[in-house]
Amino acid sequence: MSGFADALVIVAVAAVVIVRQFRARAIDTDRRWWLLPAILAVVALREPGTLDDHHPAASAALLAVELITGVVTGAGWAWTTRIWTASDGAVWTRSTRAGAVVWLVGMALRGGVHALGVASGVHQEGSVLMLGLAVTLLVRGGILAWRAQSLGTSGRPVPAYGRGMRLAWKERV
Repeated sequence: MSGFADALVIVAVAAVVIVRQFRARAIDTDRRWWLLPAILAVVALREPGTLDDHHPAASAALLAVELITGVVTGAGWAWTTRIWTASDGAVWTRSTRAGAVVWLVGMALRGGVHALGVASGVHQEGSVLMLGLAVTLLVRGGILAWRAQSLGTSGRPVPAYGRGMRLAWKERV
């Protein structure tokens, strides 16, 4: 695919994923949560030019940083997602504001990695960003599936972060 088509696919997938995650929705732990990331990874890896021929070490380092950023962003996004069970036993999920912050920080880091590549003269294809997005979605989906499976049938909401912490009372001023 061309650079424009790669960018279009990345923006479309990111928009769909983001919009869906900030609405409460039932999830099925048996579903193929890994399918979309796998498709994105295959599309990204089948393109030539993932590594720059003129700067192979620098482009490999930038790719590694992109993938690490994807893992950290996916894990942070998954752990800041609220999961609960409904009275019928269905598991529901919804991202929180902290998840939006994690997503925005991850995108800023990706932009910084890309800017560093441009500044150092390393040519980066859109497939690198697509591969990073695939890793982010794969890690997030895996952690959410694991959290949903480990969720008991208590029906109580599971905190998105700070599990086991007491709630602090807000003092009046």
